[in-house]
Amino acid sequence: MNREDEVSIVAFCCNECSYAAADLAGTSRIQYPPTVRIIRVPCTGNVDLTYILKAFKEGADGVIVAGCLKERCHYTDGNLRAEARVEFLKEIFESIGLGKSRLEMYFMSSADSDVFVNKVKEFTETVRKLGKMSSS
Repeated sequence: MNREDEVSIVAFCCNECSYAAADLAGTSRIQYPPTVRIIRVPCTGNVDLTYILKAFKEGADGVIVAGCLKERCHYTDGNLRAEARVEFLKEIFESIGLGKSRLEMYFMSSADSDVFVNKVKEFTETVRKLGKMSSS
């Protein structure tokens, strides 16, 4: 697959857990798809719907929101607020025919580099099967 055909994925990762897990994967030299672009946020509770929509508008074929483990958010319930936003947006995507599979929310601890890598690989494969978003 050449670069023009490769899917583009944006991952909003909380600083405390999922970004740390991605960083641990990097320092451990565990590879994940290079098409994933990580945006570090203080907490996934800060990820507004408009940020997700802008990622798609700017060319993302899929978006991940990755936060702390449930009941373990460093900012009390930011990850649960993010989960509610993601589920809301997935329902909208489904109703307009885009499908729910281009957007996912994952929960992990800072030590879960293997979880981060596996989730990113699985999501990338799902998005590859769906294909690139049409640029209209």
